[in-house]
Amino acid sequence: MLSTPVLAPFALPRRRRWILAAALVGGLALGYRECIAFPPDTTPSGAYLRIAAAIGRGAPEACFAYLEEDAQHACFTIANYAEDARRIITESYPDEAKDRALAPYAPFAGVAGGAPTWVVLAEARGWLRRLRRDLSGIAAVDIEDDRASVTTSRSTRYPFRRRANGIWGLTIFTGELVAEVDKLARDAELIAAAAADYRRGG
Repeated sequence: MLSTPVLAPFALPRRRRWILAAALVGGLALGYRECIAFPPDTTPSGAYLRIAAAIGRGAPEACFAYLEEDAQHACFTIANYAEDARRIITESYPDEAKDRALAPYAPFAGVAGGAPTWVVLAEARGWLRRLRRDLSGIAAVDIEDDRASVTTSRSTRYPFRRRANGIWGLTIFTGELVAEVDKLARDAELIAAAAADYRRGG
């Protein structure tokens, strides 16, 4: 005999039953589209469409799986540098110097490396706005060895590189992410030197 909680949805008023049914059908359709109708993410078009779907449903963190490896690694490294900088500044800088020194790292406070760091940077630098504006249907895909270019119906080109696991990763943001790592590495040396001076002076 079925329990009351299982029977409960069928006891809803007709309008609410229709709403529930529509939600279930919509959820199944979304799952079908992403898992079956999309090409595999071992193709450039499959990776691109998953990025477009993630942006469309307001889940930019899901794009992280479709960045190239150098970009992914950079997002972890950036978080590590930011956390180290915050720790050293908090422990070693005098109170009057802390707020200004900590300001560049405030957006990363409590943010984990990887996808969360990617979202912080993508939002701050307008990358998500750019993706929302430019993503559209696929007009052409050009593949040459481990490189590919997806051209959209709006004539925007998105470059991809095939990763070691066969998934294609977007490369358009890699240069800026790697440059940020290099900047933070230089900043880390300056912060360490300033912290040592403050400790000696204290």
